[in-house]
Amino acid sequence: MGRIKTKRIKRVTHKLIEENKGKFKDDFNNNKELVNESASIPSKKIRNIIAGYVTRLTKSKTK
Repeated sequence: MGRIKTKRIKRVTHKLIEENKGKFKDDFNNNKELVNESASIPSKKIRNIIAGYVTRLTKSKTK
């Protein structure tokens, strides 16, 4: 069982993916740096959750 993402996490993630089409890959560390550059997220935990969700979405789109 995974953790449930809140509406805020999903909204921010989809907005970031829409703004940065093609930049995000299926590598968590790369996505973490891109999220850090493109959005001002106050906490490391939230940034990592968003980067993980971005990674999950990009992996599912490439399959």
